[in-house]
Amino acid sequence: MGGTMAACLARIREAVTLIVRPESLAAHPPGLQFESPFGNWSAQVTWSASVEPTDVLWLTVKATQLQAALRTIPENASIGAIVPLLNGLDHLEVLRAEFGAERVIPATIAGEMERVSLGHFVHRSPFAVLNISGRGRGLLEGVSDQLRTIGFTCNFIDDENTLMWSKLIFLGPFALATTAFDKPIGEVVGNPGTWRQLEHCVRETCAAGQAEGAKVDADAVLPLIRKAPAAMRSSMQKDVDHGRAPELDAIGGAIVRAAARHELRVPATEELIARIRRRIAAGGHSGGAGL
Repeated sequence: MGGTMAACLARIREAVTLIVRPESLAAHPPGLQFESPFGNWSAQVTWSASVEPTDVLWLTVKATQLQAALRTIPENASIGAIVPLLNGLDHLEVLRAEFGAERVIPATIAGEMERVSLGHFVHRSPFAVLNISGRGRGLLEGVSDQLRTIGFTCNFIDDENTLMWSKLIFLGPFALATTAFDKPIGEVVGNPGTWRQLEHCVRETCAAGQAEGAKVDADAVLPLIRKAPAAMRSSMQKDVDHGRAPELDAIGGAIVRAAARHELRVPATEELIARIRRRIAAGGHSGGAGL
């Protein structure tokens, strides 16, 4: 995600610095290579191990890496705004407590993106959807207009609760189902048993979001999941496959916690989470994907 944003921002002539771990800084190439349905190009960027003064800090780490990322930001750093693109919900309160609510502009991004090697990023899905809180319109409208010219879909959404849950209602069931059954979305959708489990998870997530005040509709999301590219896989699925810590708590846990606040039952979601935990315990192996 970070590489995709960096490549696309550089493409529209923004000055871009990527923040990486100190131990990997010297190994990074001078620029980056980007492959996408939007085109393939090289981008000139700067690499750094700490955050320097900047107008906008795009925070694109996984939820499991948030605390480590925050340590790269010097105290009293000169940052105009922070735009987090993390999955889940809980990171917003962490960032608001750290930097002040006025500097944090909630946003979400949708698409399949992957780093295949240092400095080499691949955007695999035919879409990239960037949704930003309406509070960021004045600062980011020009950038959004430019990103649209290379293929992005960019929207400003005033209701921040709806903004965040609109992604979670799609991403949560998608990530949990593809990871639990160790299948790309086309195979999950094509199997009546796994599709039924995914559908129940969507409806549970939607009920939790509505109870939290979000304007979300399960019947609008389910057709979008059916239309997703058949070979599309979730980053959670890839993390489990490669033995990396998945964002299970940030995604699945966020749904379960919200449901519990309103005394809602989410058995399909809990079963998918349990399947993923069994896969992790088995070393990332599936142990059977059918229902």
